[in-house]
Amino acid sequence: QVQLVESGGGLVQAGGSLRLSCAASGSFRGINSMGWNRQAPGKERELVARIASGGNTDYADSVKGRFTISRDNAKNTVYLQMNSLKPEDTAVYYCYQNFVLMDGTGRFYWGQGTQVTVSS
Repeated sequence: QVQLVESGGGLVQAGGSLRLSCAASGSFRGINSMGWNRQAPGKERELVARIASGGNTDYADSVKGRFTISRDNAKNTVYLQMNSLKPEDTAVYYCYQNFVLMDGTGRFYWGQGTQVTVSS
């Protein structure tokens, strides 16, 4: 059984930084893409950043130049370094990882979500 555990959220002042982590555990053959979405109150969930197995990255326009996504394949972990945080970054952040399971099928798993609050 696969599980994702997120950590690193919290309260920070505008202009500050936070680093989110999302670690996978369980049995699987491999991991393809990894990424982060977020959902602010009253808004739809949106993609923040994603990283392919080969390392290519993609960012929402609103976070380009401020957020950096990375992965550690040996630890089955994806990170989101968030700098120059703004109040509009306040949201629940969800990680996902796209696994190749032991039976060869693919499946996305999601983390439990972590709250990021940026005060002005």
